[in-house]
Amino acid sequence: MEHFIWNADPSIFTFGALQLRWYGVLFVGSFFVGLMIAKWIYTREAKDPSVLDNLLMYALVGAVIGARLAHCLFYEPEHYLSHPVEILKVWEGGLASHGGLAGVLISFYLFAKRYNTSYLWLLSRIAIPGALTAMFVRIGNFFNSEILGLPSDAPWAVVFARVDMIPRHPVQLYEAASYFIIFLILLGIYKKVSPDFATKILPGTFLILLFSVRFLLEYTKTRQEDYIINLPFTTGQLLSIPYIIAGIIWIALALGASRNKSA
Repeated sequence: MEHFIWNADPSIFTFGALQLRWYGVLFVGSFFVGLMIAKWIYTREAKDPSVLDNLLMYALVGAVIGARLAHCLFYEPEHYLSHPVEILKVWEGGLASHGGLAGVLISFYLFAKRYNTSYLWLLSRIAIPGALTAMFVRIGNFFNSEILGLPSDAPWAVVFARVDMIPRHPVQLYEAASYFIIFLILLGIYKKVSPDFATKILPGTFLILLFSVRFLLEYTKTRQEDYIINLPFTTGQLLSIPYIIAGIIWIALALGASRNKSA
């Protein structure tokens, strides 16, 4: 059986030491797409969208710092603790989505405090474009031929020729498609329910859906960590569990508060 061979150059162009990569364009571009969606939400709810340009910077800085630290400390701790200066070399790659979300949550808290905005309201609305950001990142991983899937004989398996000639699950595309569906679900909920209920329900829904997908698709991935843990889960799965639990608790509290309010 012949499989699709993926051999795309991860760089769009290289000029001396300067290199523009598809991953970087998709990563940064996802925030600008998210900014457009956020401006639509702000306008729809009669809020001033002018503050969103500052929110974009908060989100970018929080995502990069959180994602980089999580990758270094959870996936390759021995290497980076022995070479701490290399933690700063973000351009060489190595970002973890779990840490990126944690960084964004912290940066949004600081933003909400500075601009006198409801933190919960902000999280619930940004959860919608947040799923798109996750989608763009995984497409960037596909261009980089990284986060590889396990070998597979499925007709849709992909050969990442820059790595080896083994057909593998295109797990990056599995995740990207899943995150796009999550985006549509969150957007549909937002448009159907009241603004108050959206504030209560969307963050928990985002956490449960996104990290459940991440947990399940880890079974089709090769292990990324360079150390062995004596547990039947990967590092990605272990880092997903707290987010899933937080989402379940969030939904339970939101539904409980709604029932008490209507009683």
